[in-house]
Amino acid sequence: MIRHEISFPVRYYECDPMGIVHHSNYVRFFEVARDEMISSWGYGMEKCASDGLVFPVVNISIKFRHSLFVGDTARVTAEIEDLPLAKLTVHQCVYNQNGELCAEGTVVLGFMNSQTGRIMGCPEKFMEVLKAHVL
Repeated sequence: MIRHEISFPVRYYECDPMGIVHHSNYVRFFEVARDEMISSWGYGMEKCASDGLVFPVVNISIKFRHSLFVGDTARVTAEIEDLPLAKLTVHQCVYNQNGELCAEGTVVLGFMNSQTGRIMGCPEKFMEVLKAHVL
């Protein structure tokens, strides 16, 4: 399993008029954690893109458990349990500063060649990077 975690303060602009994080921002929180995870491997999104690899989102599911408020500290996790073949599945959670689960979900990403626009299996180079970081 590969696991990554980030923390950051919830900002006012991420909230609705009641000070509760708007549901659409959880997708952004998930993306930030995934991007930082991939970058921590030394093969960030910019490098992937320059190699012609992009990750189209195939599916996102989120289950909301507890509200996250302006001023809270969000802790977002990203976990990969299985090495991908055609799709990369990332399990993600958002917690508040008290460790309460606020949202959990799954993001499924495909692999696409940005020059041809064709969907492909997991590229060998990306697989090598993943295998080097399996815990």
